[in-house]
Amino acid sequence: MAVKKATIQQQVAEAITQANPADRPLVTIQAVAGPSVWLMSMLGLIGQAFLTYYFVTVTEQAVVIHKASRMSNRPQEIAFAIPTDQAAGLVSEINRNAVWSHFRMQLPGQPKPTRMNVHRMWRTEMDQLLTALTGQPVA
Repeated sequence: MAVKKATIQQQVAEAITQANPADRPLVTIQAVAGPSVWLMSMLGLIGQAFLTYYFVTVTEQAVVIHKASRMSNRPQEIAFAIPTDQAAGLVSEINRNAVWSHFRMQLPGQPKPTRMNVHRMWRTEMDQLLTALTGQPVA
């Protein structure tokens, strides 16, 4: 099970290279899509059923969102690939907190923006990713 950020980032980079050898990742985060992670944790296994784990990566050509394996924490299939020029307007409601920060991202085919929860160990990368997507620094 990959736990170190560097290992996770390397595995995601390898998955991106397999999907598109001409593309290169710029920044990767791990995000948990769904309601508040705190609330879902209190509900135990039932709450975990409402969460989806993703790796969100800004590459030179697109924003690539891989599903993440709950067991091995490795990237699985690509859930969404959004061209960079279309991704700028997809982010809203950025909220930085002490442990779990979140933002909303409009994913293709979804009726409303999805809440992406990001743990503080990914905060630096989250700020880089959101700056790349919005064109404005995140404070």
